[in-house]
Amino acid sequence: MTELKNLLIRRIESTGPITLADYIAECLMHPEHGYYQTEQVFGSEGDFTTAPEVSQMFGEMIGLWFADRWVKMGRPAAINLVELGPGRGTLMADILRATEPVEDFQDAIAVHFIEASQRLRQEQANRVPLASWHDSLSGVPEGPALIIANEFFDALPIHQFEKREGQWFERMVGSHEGELGFLLGPAGPKLALAQEGLKNAADGSIVEVCPAALSLTGDISEHLNMHGGAALIIDYGYRTPATGDSFQALQRHEYVDAFAEPGAADLTAHVNFPALKKAAEEKGLKGFGATTQGLFLMAIGLGARAQVLASHGDATQQQQILSDLQRLTAPDQMGTLFKVLALQPHELPAPPGF
Repeated sequence: MTELKNLLIRRIESTGPITLADYIAECLMHPEHGYYQTEQVFGSEGDFTTAPEVSQMFGEMIGLWFADRWVKMGRPAAINLVELGPGRGTLMADILRATEPVEDFQDAIAVHFIEASQRLRQEQANRVPLASWHDSLSGVPEGPALIIANEFFDALPIHQFEKREGQWFERMVGSHEGELGFLLGPAGPKLALAQEGLKNAADGSIVEVCPAALSLTGDISEHLNMHGGAALIIDYGYRTPATGDSFQALQRHEYVDAFAEPGAADLTAHVNFPALKKAAEEKGLKGFGATTQGLFLMAIGLGARAQVLASHGDATQQQQILSDLQRLTAPDQMGTLFKVLALQPHELPAPPGF
């Protein structure tokens, strides 16, 4: 039993069941026992592999996409390049390398990381030593911004609601005989965030809402509205509103019981892209997508980049590049599951890839 599990059981026994959102937040970001504070997260030695860890090509294409946005903005002399949840810093390192040939771009950008984990900050500094770190977007200086969030929104805490006999209840986390698990409680106020069409779902349906994602999207939108720029959100999730339980735990690249070892497994849920797009557009931004990752990457030139890299490699390297390309874009791998949403002010020309 993990130490965090003991703490959660004692808390629940003392004050009662907690929301799933509270449970996720504690499991991932508890200052001493949270997953992102203690675990080896990324890569083959960790619990999951993100697109930047699959291939340098991913970050290179994202970098060139942002360079295009900067040019279309009129090449401002100073702009913040912001990454939410930068992992090991791999994506940003690839972005910076790929954009070196873009005249004046490197001189214009200041790199900012939004990262709560002190352990990950140390690893990021090894790859991107000139970055500045912040706990939230509010710490980023004023000015135009290019913002990337790759596999960040899926880790934000969600609330779940279940319909029984025509009535909605909130799925809470309780304890029984030393084990944690779901129980139903009165529907909390966050149910109001669910899209209206979903509230008419049949008995047995589960609806998920993510207040933190909507709030963050609002913050991003306000920043871009005030200062200009563009944001790119890449994650796995829904292109149309849907019911269902997407809450899951990953450990060593395998799905595990989300309540067995709190703090020792990654907890995620699918991102509701229509809700994010609506939140941004309500703040006055223009949303593009969500499209699938495979279509987006191929549309902005990933296939051509793979050909260039393969032309300089031997047979083994060529096979690896092809394998990486398929993993990023194939429908049965990351290509369809992952979606891409772009946000920007209306006056900026439409972005490539959509």
